[in-house]
Amino acid sequence: MKSFLFVKKIVYLQRIMQYFPITDPTLVFFVVLLIILLAPIVMGRLRIPHIIGMVLAGVLVGQYGFNILERDASFELFGKVGLYYIMFLAGLEMDMENLRKNIGRVGVFALLTFSVPFVMTFFAGRAMLGYSGMALMMLGCLMASNTLIAYPIVGRYGLQRHETSTLSVGASMTSLFFALVVLAATVNSVSPKGGAADNQLLFWMWFLVRFALFCVGMAFLVPRLTRWFLRSYSDAVMQFIFVMAVVFLSAALSDWIGLEGIFGAFLAGLILNRYIPTVSPLMNRIEFTGNALFIPYFLIGVGMLINVRLLFEGGNILWVVFCIVVFGTLGKALAAYISALLFRFPLVWGHMMFGLTSAHAAGAIAIVMVGRRIETAPGEYLFGDDILNGVIIMILCTCVISTLVTEYSARRIRLQEKEALPEAHQSADDEKILIPVKYPEYADNLVEMAMMMRNPRLNRGLVALNVVYDDTNVKKNQEEGRRLLHHLQHMASAADVPLQTQVRIAANIANGIKHAFKEFQASEIIMGLHFHKEISRKFWGEFTQSLYNGLTNQIIIARIMQPLNTIRRIEVAVPSRAELEPGFYRWLERLGRMADNLDCRVRFHGRQETLTLLSEYIQNRHPSVRAEYTPMGHWNELPELASHIREDHMFVVVTARKGTISFKNAQERLPDEINRYFSGKSLMIIFPDQYGEAMDAMTFSQAQHTEERSVYDVLLEWIGKKIKR
Repeated sequence: MKSFLFVKKIVYLQRIMQYFPITDPTLVFFVVLLIILLAPIVMGRLRIPHIIGMVLAGVLVGQYGFNILERDASFELFGKVGLYYIMFLAGLEMDMENLRKNIGRVGVFALLTFSVPFVMTFFAGRAMLGYSGMALMMLGCLMASNTLIAYPIVGRYGLQRHETSTLSVGASMTSLFFALVVLAATVNSVSPKGGAADNQLLFWMWFLVRFALFCVGMAFLVPRLTRWFLRSYSDAVMQFIFVMAVVFLSAALSDWIGLEGIFGAFLAGLILNRYIPTVSPLMNRIEFTGNALFIPYFLIGVGMLINVRLLFEGGNILWVVFCIVVFGTLGKALAAYISALLFRFPLVWGHMMFGLTSAHAAGAIAIVMVGRRIETAPGEYLFGDDILNGVIIMILCTCVISTLVTEYSARRIRLQEKEALPEAHQSADDEKILIPVKYPEYADNLVEMAMMMRNPRLNRGLVALNVVYDDTNVKKNQEEGRRLLHHLQHMASAADVPLQTQVRIAANIANGIKHAFKEFQASEIIMGLHFHKEISRKFWGEFTQSLYNGLTNQIIIARIMQPLNTIRRIEVAVPSRAELEPGFYRWLERLGRMADNLDCRVRFHGRQETLTLLSEYIQNRHPSVRAEYTPMGHWNELPELASHIREDHMFVVVTARKGTISFKNAQERLPDEINRYFSGKSLMIIFPDQYGEAMDAMTFSQAQHTEERSVYDVLLEWIGKKIKR
């Protein structure tokens, strides 16, 4: 019987497999869109860079994986467009002003971060891998360039204008430019377009003349044409099409004169840089189109070329990975530390420069794909499957190294720079509180809390917001929202507090709140903690996590179990290094006003150095508040505070977003600890103002949304339960 069932399953499997690989263009496009949609979600769970996720997805669906898709002409077309798009965006996003201001040091660091890994990879590849000179030149270019994968970490720590960040960004872009020039020269020398050229001197002179004419012609004609077009035509679609036409014309001309097309796309980005501001709608459309379709299509196509079976056939591929990762990364490290020594920077600054310049991603994939197109003999190409596989694994390794080193160094720099401590007066006059409300059960308490926290001297109004889903019940929900906001307006009027209201329709609640936050120019948000378990069983609910990950401003999330005027004590848990966050004095001021208005006691739990600053501020700004200060050695002691919390107390937890100065891994257990130890208690969770700017959209390298729990958390929890049994 078992053998019969087994045979039956085999037959079913064979029937299913006859439909693969999918060749119908419509279904191919559908599967690709499905991958683009799901890859960031899965990679968010696995905590893997999303650029790698797209490539891995391509491996799974390609002929060397499960053979679900055939690599048809669409991958050739969209892949080439995506390749040019990557290089165009690299040129478009270069900070030319910072580059000009620090041209001397940037030049030195760029020269070192290009030449040291180039030379080391070249000679290591010759001695240990036995590659040809042309292959080693391109491999050197690949390792000499880098991608600023870890730059968002710098933003989270507020170090975008730090000298190490400026030098690293400028050097990264300059070294990429050097790499593309050398790449173009190398490709041109082996291309049939360049001819055999017995006289090498004449060949290179002619190449330099063509190169100079192309660059000068583009630099002279494109700016004038761009200025005329953007002044004459304001239509959004026409402007976008014009920019794309310039990019692909530049790439085509570059390819035509013997340079590689990716150089032309990069040059177009540099030339159009000043005409497309970073925050402009045109820039948003360019990035959206590339990140949503062309770049993921290219990355999936790259993954479909990878033969995973080679990884299990012996040590050659592992040897290739070892050589390029070790010598390329070592070269980047030497360049960073030599530069830090020359500029007399502290060692941790050298760590930062190494972390930012050590990752490889978009540029490396672009260069390796060029190498795979160069035919050295019939049926043989400059870069084989071993280098392609090795480069993909190298990208994963260097992205991890870059992220860890940058995180460590950014934290150390911020901790060492004591002069960067936020001042109490910095957030004193920008106050405008936004209160998203939906359920009448807690709306009154939230508005009352906001009135207690506002500064009456500024006489700023509050903003109450109701966001409803754009669905079939939208009219009914709008009417309910208006009634709720009308009630709150009467309540605020009775206290002589101005209250603006808005009912907003949105397909995504978090996005609706974020857009309203920007429109009203709010300073912070006060909202209720999710409690409707029939809608979502997650602690944060459906949208709260997207909200605090998408905004760097202060967010206060409250669960108020009894009238605020009956609160006798406020117990506040403060993490170590909270004083180093820019929002330190904002939340402290809000709690001070609230304690003053309620005439209740407040007790702070934290490290001694933090408690000292808390004490000084409360004594100076709120001398009438009866405050106590209790040392708490470690954040793991948080559950022990449960014994101090009574029914008429409010427990306040000052937490932090992941990757910020005061964040610690123990804070990830906060939802479980609150449910277990503080159930039924009045609660307030504060996410303070953080450094950096909010990310408004997913890019091919990083998604905006991060899952509340990773796969590793779930796995460790499951293992822990099994061990206890």
